[in-house]
Amino acid sequence: MRDIVSNKIFWFFAIVVFFITTSFSINFDEDSFYGIKTVVIDAGHGGHDGGCQGSFSNEKDVALAISLKLGKYIEENFKDVKVIYTRTTDVFVKLDERAKIANKAHADLFICIHVNSGPSTAMGTETYVMGLHKTESNLNVAKRENSSILLEDDYETRYENFDPNLPESYIVLNLRQSAFLDQSLNFAAKVQSQFKDRVGRIDRGVKQAGFLVLHQTNMPSVLIETGFLTNKEEEKFLNSAVNQDYMASAIYRAFKEYKQEFDEKEVKPEQPKPEKEQIVEEKNPEKEVSSTKKDKKNKEETGLIFKVQIATSSQKKELIPENFNGIEAVSYYEAGGIYRYTVGNEKSIEAANILQLKLKEKGFTDAFIVAFNNGKRISLSEALNMK
Repeated sequence: MRDIVSNKIFWFFAIVVFFITTSFSINFDEDSFYGIKTVVIDAGHGGHDGGCQGSFSNEKDVALAISLKLGKYIEENFKDVKVIYTRTTDVFVKLDERAKIANKAHADLFICIHVNSGPSTAMGTETYVMGLHKTESNLNVAKRENSSILLEDDYETRYENFDPNLPESYIVLNLRQSAFLDQSLNFAAKVQSQFKDRVGRIDRGVKQAGFLVLHQTNMPSVLIETGFLTNKEEEKFLNSAVNQDYMASAIYRAFKEYKQEFDEKEVKPEQPKPEKEQIVEEKNPEKEVSSTKKDKKNKEETGLIFKVQIATSSQKKELIPENFNGIEAVSYYEAGGIYRYTVGNEKSIEAANILQLKLKEKGFTDAFIVAFNNGKRISLSEALNMK
């Protein structure tokens, strides 16, 4: 009877978490990023944590080899991108430290490289993003990768009694990364496409599961399983230096495509500005302007503020409800010669999520969250890292 009650409680909370993360996932457009400037590459396992074992090799070595090759590709081809590695040698790095490295660097993307384990017939690549596992196999992969914490002396304290072998431990992991789900899925899909089309690997798809290494990162994050060491054919393939280079170059091409999408959005031609009166009233283009009948500025806001952006225009609109589907208290900031209209001055991302949903119901289906610190626009990943 006690087991039945426990299962009911577990599934109740699982459903609640699924509803929250599905409803409150944040949508971004090109304004949410200022380009991809910093990438953290995380080679799974290391040191006394060998990861999964093949007949003659182990996961930690293959993951490190591919990670270093990937980083070299990015460094050589994108001089404006800083590459940070969680490890470059055979050392053990705790799972929470890997996320801390990425957060401290204000990374724009976190790429975690692993190798899979399973039946001897299992083959192919799969890329994971943080989320509720929908199948037993997804949960098993997360359990295996998360079991690295059991090699840490203080894991019960560091991970608040998280047990990688208990399904109940996974229901609270999804909340933080839901803010970056769209971007993580976008990059993951590009990775899988490159593996399939360029390297000829079996595509096992983009999946979701609860990985500890992903759930505390404040940026789009993926965990890539590059193949199965428990399959003799794939183990041989993954231990070839040439094939490791193929795999690294495939991930690099996915990164290149992902980065170019944002770069093109940043530099794309804006709408023509009006021929007359080109003077912008605000000297500081990042300063928020409040909504009043006379369109005057309030005192500059201080601290971290979340707003919901609902519209843009090349010419300044009068801040009256009639121009914004009846929405009151609309404000704007100017950047790149474009006026960007926002609603709200929320102190938490949760409150901004709720406001975003309300505005979408009002017809602003593309509404997304932006962050300001002391009146200056900052990226959402930086804002979440400040909380």
